[in-house]
Order: sequence, then structure tokens, then C-alpha cells
Amino acid sequence: MDIYSSIVGAFYIFNMFLLLVVLGVSTYGFILFVKLAKRGIKALDIYIEKNKNKVE
Repeated sequence: MDIYSSIVGAFYIFNMFLLLVVLGVSTYGFILFVKLAKRGIKALDIYIEKNKNKVE
């Protein structure tokens, strides 16, 4: 029974490590997405300001 508890413990530690890695990558990806969205909004504002007086 002792070997099974050590195997379960190893899987638990691996699972927690994997969870932390996924949370870290997800947070980093969200930060990059927010930065990209800010750039897109800024570029759209510049485009609208530049083409405000143009009428088709």
C-alpha cells in the first residue's frame, strides 16, 4: 500500500505543477491579448480621425 500512496503523491505533484504552468501561460496570453486590443483600438482611432472628413 505504501507504493501506491507514493505513486498517487507523484501524480498529485505533477498535476499541481501542470495546473500552475497552464495558469501562468493563460495569464500571459491574456496580458498579450489585452495589449493587442489596446493597439487595435488606438490604430482604429487614428484611422477614424484621419478619414473623418472624407465622404464617399
